[in-house]
Amino acid sequence: MENVVSCGSRENPGFFASVGIMWQELGIALCLLLVLEGILPFLCPRQWRGALAQLIRLSDRQLRLMGLASMLLGTTFLYWLH
Repeated sequence: MENVVSCGSRENPGFFASVGIMWQELGIALCLLLVLEGILPFLCPRQWRGALAQLIRLSDRQLRLMGLASMLLGTTFLYWLH
């Protein structure tokens, strides 16, 4: 019975347990994103609305460049932290 494939042990939970942890961490990250996104509209709604009005006037190219810069910055910070 030594050839039995194990799905994991207490010391090494295996692939499926790590996938569950990954989804939990992703959920935590999304919840944190929602909290952070809600801070500005909660603290200063008038200025936040003005900032959104300015974003509406930007071209698609400008918005894409801002999105790209944000993704690259976030990826860089994650790399440094990890």
